[in-house]
Amino acid sequence: MTYPRTNPAVAAGAVERHLRARRDTGRGLLMPYVTGGITPGWTDYLRAFADAGADAIEVGLPFSDPTLDGVTIQQASDTALARGASTRRILADLSNQSGLPDLGVPLVVSTYYNLVLHDGPEAFCTALRRAGVGGLIVPDLPVHEADELTGVAEGAGIELVLLASPATPQPRLAEISARSRGFVYAVSLMGTTGERAALAASAAELTGRIRRVTDRPVLLGFGISTPDQAREARRHADGVVVGAAVMRRVLDGAGPDDLRAFLAPLRQALDQECDRPR
Repeated sequence: MTYPRTNPAVAAGAVERHLRARRDTGRGLLMPYVTGGITPGWTDYLRAFADAGADAIEVGLPFSDPTLDGVTIQQASDTALARGASTRRILADLSNQSGLPDLGVPLVVSTYYNLVLHDGPEAFCTALRRAGVGGLIVPDLPVHEADELTGVAEGAGIELVLLASPATPQPRLAEISARSRGFVYAVSLMGTTGERAALAASAAELTGRIRRVTDRPVLLGFGISTPDQAREARRHADGVVVGAAVMRRVLDGAGPDDLRAFLAPLRQALDQECDRPR
């Protein structure tokens, strides 16, 4: 498929270069999610994700009022906070894992803007970079209020990923796609995160509209939990984000080996759907 080119004056960061390189081989992209601090050895999940074929890994910084998240991620956040998880402790966990540089895939942190403001955008982004994080998702930060964080993140070498939803008007969608870094996070439906029986019909229309305005990688999230859903999503997007399905298993006691086994069929489904979306 031929994509509209992004602004050549804006150099892609390490996260975007990594995802583009993998996408351009025809590979479907897989980004699993884990809530930081959810278990005592939670960083072991990162290695399991990488071993299962993840192309990037999303690490959630738990927040007490996760408005965009459904029951499962809310419960995961509550569990992590009850264990004493905090931004500093989670980033320290990442920094202290000597094996993490060998993961071979970028880490992307996601959290709410309150936590960014708590430390201040500059200190927050600097801390991310020191912990080896390459990208940042802030779901409650609208594009028209993102100027400060965009500039600070760029200065710290952090790629700020913006979200687009089925309700986003086309002019605003073009702005989001142009200003997002790393990839564009396409929200498959109007609602919160969580497992669903089928991929939302709005997903195909949204990713099609994004593709008309950018060649940046597009990852589709919200409600993707089965190989069939991953395969269908790959027909429209470059890859998928899998969050609630992972965290439900963690909350039920699944260990790293269990998550590796869960992700393997999704990886296989994405590999089978190897043709470019049209």
